[in-house]
Amino acid sequence: MANRMIEIQNVSFAYQEEGEQKSPQVLDSVSLDIEEGTFVAVLGHNGSGKSTLAKHMNAVLLPTGGTVYVDGIDTADDDRWLDVRRTVGMVFQNPDNQIVANVVEEDVAFAPENLGVPPEEIRQRVDEALRIVGMSNYVQHAPHLLSGGQKQRVAIAGVIAMQPRCIVLDEPTAMLDPIGRQEVMETILRLNREQGTTVVLITHHMDEAAQADRLVVMDHGKIVADGPPKTVFQDVEGIRRLGLTVPDTVGLLYELKQRGMDVPLDALSEDECADAIVRALRQGKDEQVGTSD
Repeated sequence: MANRMIEIQNVSFAYQEEGEQKSPQVLDSVSLDIEEGTFVAVLGHNGSGKSTLAKHMNAVLLPTGGTVYVDGIDTADDDRWLDVRRTVGMVFQNPDNQIVANVVEEDVAFAPENLGVPPEEIRQRVDEALRIVGMSNYVQHAPHLLSGGQKQRVAIAGVIAMQPRCIVLDEPTAMLDPIGRQEVMETILRLNREQGTTVVLITHHMDEAAQADRLVVMDHGKIVADGPPKTVFQDVEGIRRLGLTVPDTVGLLYELKQRGMDVPLDALSEDECADAIVRALRQGKDEQVGTSD
């Protein structure tokens, strides 16, 4: 049985506004377990609570009710705060807010230096982190001269250099062009599938969510769907009622099904979608031939 990396138990949270007697709940009794080595995507419209949930996973925020455990550590335990941050690294939407140095390798080395890692090990960690994100050729570059996708990969490398077992990414591709988005998604998949890192991705891009092992959908501070993308995305009408979309492939199959074509709704990739349509067309042709005979 896989180890539970993050355990969220009946967590509620409200941002305390000055002068307000009672602030609205952003998270409402949320419970969620994330197993080690998995890739989980969290979806939801703006204000659904997904980013607030992400910030609870490495103690950026602490619950106003309930408990969050990271590898068995209560995030509210002040004495274990550093252990929580070493276990779960966080990547935010804007890479410019995370890049602190004028040279790429110095930026990636910043967090390990602060953790007191010996210099010779820092060198190894920096080289390995830049290799994993495909930025080894940019060691001496100035981060501000990089593209958005490259900057975000440097920010991810800075987190990898801390050697966390889990990385939480809060809409890391929201400010990127399609090429930058693809670069970052390839990096995330490599981290999970080749390095075994637990990944939690907060996203509003359905094609990104479709690549995860598991999909968690939030609405008004609650989890309203949880399962494999192939299962969750089949509820096209339910997803759309939440103000979200489905992947283009599922949307196409749904429209064809509405028009009477016998196609499944679990073909997420373009190849699977094409195969499903070809099969349905052949089946329809065979049935026509059978009828004419």
